[in-house]
Amino acid sequence: MAQKQYSPYRGYLVFLIPGFILFLALIIFPFLANFAISFTRWTGVRMPIWIGLTNYQKAIGDKIFWTSFKNNLYLILTMVTIPTGIGLFIAAFLFDYIEKKFGNAVVSFFRAGFYIPQIIPVVIAGVIWRWVLQPDWGVLNWALKSVGLNFMAHNWLGDSNTALLSVIAMMTWFQIGYPLVIFMAALQRVDPELYEAASIDGATWFQRFFFISIQLIRPEIYVVVLTTTIFSLKVFGQIFAMTQGGPGTSTMVASYFSYQNFFQKANVGYGATMSTVLTFIIVLLTVLWVRVQTRQEG
Repeated sequence: MAQKQYSPYRGYLVFLIPGFILFLALIIFPFLANFAISFTRWTGVRMPIWIGLTNYQKAIGDKIFWTSFKNNLYLILTMVTIPTGIGLFIAAFLFDYIEKKFGNAVVSFFRAGFYIPQIIPVVIAGVIWRWVLQPDWGVLNWALKSVGLNFMAHNWLGDSNTALLSVIAMMTWFQIGYPLVIFMAALQRVDPELYEAASIDGATWFQRFFFISIQLIRPEIYVVVLTTTIFSLKVFGQIFAMTQGGPGTSTMVASYFSYQNFFQKANVGYGATMSTVLTFIIVLLTVLWVRVQTRQEG
């Protein structure tokens, strides 16, 4: 009689149970509850009233709804390209030049310096930048006036033409350290002989950067692009601390629009609709991006 074959990892499955329970309690159940609430009219008290797809139909014709996603799209385009590109270039420069010339201690100092904004709470960073951009006594306008550039002094967060750009500038400063650390770790696994061979063949630093470094750390680039995209879609703290969606709707984003409906307008059902749409977009982008990455690596 043949004996049953058991997986050698079967005994470890029990250790996954606590994490699975937390995943259900903190992710799956809240999402399902939010999804159900999106089909109701509810102020947060008493019983919700089932209204079917009314909230979703309302969202299709809601200008603020579409404006919020348009602003999120701007954030994605800028946050995926600017901090990632800057972080990649600085990481390669520190790894390939500064470390060889000044040693690992200097590189560690700069790496930590760039990463410091990441450990500052987002809301605190937003408040500090709001002080910096304050039109009357902010550091930026003071510095511009000090060097004779009075014409450039501006109400950066109070002007709809510059408010979103100011938020993007703050987010770029905040985000650079993340791709920098990821890329510096990725560059550690690149075979140094490849750089040496390219140098012998007459390749410049930029040629080694584009044709060796970037090509060999593509998996890490994919990860940074995906996580930065999700970060841009979920951005809330910066908007809450700096502009609260204004002036007008110039900096309104999906997460803050959802917050407004949840807590300020007591329109919980419509806020849940926005949250549900945002969640599905994030899941869809994640699935598509993982498939693209899998094809590229295959």
